[in-house]
Amino acid sequence: HESGELKDVFRDHEIKTSNSINGKQPESGSGKGVTASTGLSSSLTSRLDSLINSSPVMLFMKGKPEEPKCGFSRKVVEILKQEKVEFESFDILTDDEVRQGLKVHSNWSSYPQLYIKGELIGGSDIVLEMQKSGELARVLAEKGITRQESLDDRLKKLVNSSPVMLFMKGNPEAPRCGFSSKVVNALKEEGVTFGSFDILSDEEVRQGLKTFSNWPTYPQLYYKGELVGGCD
Repeated sequence: HESGELKDVFRDHEIKTSNSINGKQPESGSGKGVTASTGLSSSLTSRLDSLINSSPVMLFMKGKPEEPKCGFSRKVVEILKQEKVEFESFDILTDDEVRQGLKVHSNWSSYPQLYIKGELIGGSDIVLEMQKSGELARVLAEKGITRQESLDDRLKKLVNSSPVMLFMKGNPEAPRCGFSSKVVNALKEEGVTFGSFDILSDEEVRQGLKTFSNWPTYPQLYYKGELVGGCD
């Protein structure tokens, strides 16, 4: 109550309080260029459409994904992360014109509101039910929204991308450190065909693979996805 969240919930569900009954609500727009179907100004309608379509997956929420300001917003953020979907968000607490206007524009009275490719999917309860039934994953796939690959998934693919796989500094033709050069020479002397990955070209892989393999240095040699070891 003291934080004002209860009042926000009443407001978003259009439950009148004594303040809203006695006082006038601010008008959206100047009254010029009004969209007939909603009563919103054409400039606000245009702005809302632009925001809705600013990302393939767009979440209008209270707060930010790193710091949601209500449990319902937090839940939808968690679901999108579980689905490994990249999304953008808009904090409706920072802009009352957007907050009030979007309710009218979408004919949806509460927040959060999730949009996929410009189409309103719903709020927290609907998104949760869709996730449970598998409908959310189906809609995302139908709309061409690809799941974001986790670092672990990416590393698993990389270590298995060749039966013999060397993570090194540089490439076999131009090693960038003596240890990498030694392993390349040893593999060539054995007549082994191998794939390689230059860890200097990708800091995320460079740091992630150390944890993934529990091996802090490079080069790292893998055989059929299993770590063989380093230079020594």
